[in-house]
Order: sequence, then structure tokens, then C-alpha cells
Amino acid sequence: MKISPMELAALASAAVPGLRPTAVAALADDGRDFAAALVQDEQGNRWRVRSPLHAEAAMRLETELQVLSGFSNAVRASLPFHLPSAAGAVRINELRTFVYNHVSGQVLDLAALVDSGAGTAVDIGRSIAAIHNLDESVVDLVNLPSYSAEQFRQRRLNELDQAAATGKIPVSLLRRWEHAMEDTGMWSFEPVVVHGDLHEDHLLFERGKVSAVMGWTDLHVGDPADDFAWLATVADEDFKDQVLTAYEKERHGAADDHLSLRAALSAEFALAQWLLKGLATNDTEMVEQGQGMLEQLAEDIERYGGQEVSVTPMENESKTAEQVDDGNEAEESSAEAAQDSSAESTVETQDAPETPVNATTDVIDRESVAKLEAELAAEDQDGEPAIITDSDVEQDPAVDSVEDPEPAASESQSDVDAGSKDAETATDAIDIAELQRQQQSRLEQAREASGGQSSADGADERPDA
Repeated sequence: MKISPMELAALASAAVPGLRPTAVAALADDGRDFAAALVQDEQGNRWRVRSPLHAEAAMRLETELQVLSGFSNAVRASLPFHLPSAAGAVRINELRTFVYNHVSGQVLDLAALVDSGAGTAVDIGRSIAAIHNLDESVVDLVNLPSYSAEQFRQRRLNELDQAAATGKIPVSLLRRWEHAMEDTGMWSFEPVVVHGDLHEDHLLFERGKVSAVMGWTDLHVGDPADDFAWLATVADEDFKDQVLTAYEKERHGAADDHLSLRAALSAEFALAQWLLKGLATNDTEMVEQGQGMLEQLAEDIERYGGQEVSVTPMENESKTAEQVDDGNEAEESSAEAAQDSSAESTVETQDAPETPVNATTDVIDRESVAKLEAELAAEDQDGEPAIITDSDVEQDPAVDSVEDPEPAASESQSDVDAGSKDAETATDAIDIAELQRQQQSRLEQAREASGGQSSADGADERPDA
């Protein structure tokens, strides 16, 4: 099912009484799971619309509603960044589309974050620490998962068994990951409140500071390293060190000496989780992508040595610097020869709108659209698609059919809190830096699996050997 930005604007007007869209722009999101758009109304207010594309994504949005509704004013005030709040919802074929009050800020990719300097790195570290310092009651209140360190390790081992059973994971990776997961010394961490789906696309920035954190669909108590997995593949070690130093300075509780090792492991293992998700959903394309990325990762580790993912390296796993340099020289010579050869040859659920979607698009004038497009371009909203106008709309009849009418939505937080009750049942030249850059590219594709698949899903403990 595909939902166009114009259709999302129509849904927003149905979910929030009095909202009349005048401009709309597509927003980047997890494209396999959600459709998202930024809507502007007659008063110049902006709203973020997010619609699930399948039942599992819908469950995650319902969970996010519970989480955001459960954050009290005191909790929100204690955080150094803003949180979104749900303003309304509308149901289409058993899936609810949510409208959120817009929070300002721009998304920056990893290269831009690194270029932003030490101040940005420090603020990222402080922001992650603020999440991990939250009291576990914010998770307990909405009945979300909570794991001890050993329970979490056993769950990872169980996932590893599932991955091995597919026969699609390179044996060298299975051995590497099992060695790390059986290295019990690195798993004696203090469980904390974990965002669960933290990465650069869910952080908004203003003037080099984290202005908001989005994507609260996978909150749980577990391994703090999971919220650093997205940074494990950053090649700039200074940037990573600055983030970790700021984090450790702000964190309450005991020091976590092996957090970086577990984060690097989590970043690699996310590729296996991507493959498992593709198999579970019978998505052949996901499976093929996952298998290809895993084979490339295994080849990279064999060739360049890989990042450390355990306290005690596996026998014969690490390559010496001399071996890597020899490999680099050989590859450079090969590249030069190839070049010469080439040169020679050339919240409260509302009723569906009774009027067609196109009736809503009539009020989206081109002047407002152009203005919003210019503002979004100035904000550099992570390469978002251009504004969509009514001439680009492809009508989807499904939008006109909405089931399960409910009472009218209110913009007050108390009403959103009440509306959350509906959702309670849905629940390395070539070196290590080059390897990290390659792995980051793969991880961007596998991010959907890392968000919630490893930590917050139900999984049995691994049987004792």
C-alpha cells in the first residue's frame, strides 16, 4: 500500500478538527514501514503525519503513542531536547494514521554531524545520557519490555541461533558473533532505559544542538550500547570519543568499560536481523539484500581485520598492521594496472473525511507550497522530496473508506493520554576506516531491523549447551 503526501494531508485534516492544509511535503522515513509528510495549515502551523504501511508498523506506532502519552510534564522538562506529541489519529482499514505537533530542527547525515564539530558531538552524548538516566518507571508505566544484562545476552544468542538456522549467514560471522556473545565479561552492564531505534534520522538539530528526538517506537530497558550502534561505523574516532566522553560525564551509575565493543557488535548483527525480518515477512528483496551485505561484511573482515567486538579476540582473527599495509599496496598496484588498461580501451480516532481527497487538495495553493518548499530547502531537511501538489496526486480509493469511527480528537495532551488507552493491546586508503564507511552504507539499509527487532521483540532464551 502506498500513500501519497497529498493523501496524508487529507488524513491530517480528518484527524485534527479545524486543520485545513495549505501545503504539504514528503518526509524521509523508514520507507518499508511508514509514509510520512509535513503539513502546513492556514494559520502557518506545521504538523507531522505518519502512516503505517502494514500491521507490524502499526503496532510500533501504537506503542509510540503509549510512550509519548506516558511522558509526564516533569519527564519532558527534565530532558535537554523536545519530544513530539500526538494531536490526533484516523483509522483506515484497521491501521491508524497519527498526526503530531511539529517540532523544529533539521536532520543531518553522519558526514554533516562529524563536520559540525566537537560541540555537536558533546550534545549528542549528553542527549543519549539524558535518555539513559530516565527512571525505569517510564517503561514500566506503559508495560514495555525490561531485560537484565543476562536476559539480554541470552536473547542475542537466541537470535544468533535463528540466524544460523537460515543457512544464509557466513560461518565466519557466526563464529565471530558467538565468540563475542559468549565473552561474558563484556556483558556485565547496568540495564537502562533505551530509545531502541536511535540514529541520525531520529535526531533534529538547531545551531549545533540536539533540538528534538523522534521515533519512540522501541523504548525498553536493556543494553545502553544499542543506542550507540549507529555511531560504531563512524570513521572519525575523535568524534566518537567526544560523544562517549560527554556521555560518560553525564551518565549516572557505574562506568561501562565495554560499551563500544557491544555497540560495534550490535552494528554488525543488525545485518542478520535485517535478513531475519525479510524471511519473516517473505520479502525476497530484503533477504537478497541482507545476504549480500552479510557476505560483503565477512569478506571485508577477512581482508581488513574488522572492528573489535569482544574483549578477547578470536584466534587468527586479527590482521597485523603489516598485513593490512601489504594488502593495501597490492590493491593499489592492481588499481593502477586496471586504470591503465581502462585508459587504453575508453490519538483519538476520527471518522474518515466524507468528501474525496481531491476536495482537500483544492485548498493547497501553489504559493503556499512554493513557500514551504523554499523553507524546507533552507532547513536542508535531509534531501527530502519536493513539495507535492495536486497535479502529482494519484487517487487511492482506500483513503475514502475509514472504519471504526470514534469521538472527536482534542489537541490537549490530556485527551491524547486518554486516547492512548485504545493502543494498549497493540503492542577503516583501505583500512579499518574504509571498512567502517562500507558498513555504514549497509547499516543504513538494515536500520529497520535494528530498531526493535533485537531488544523489544519476544524471544525465548537460548537453551543451555
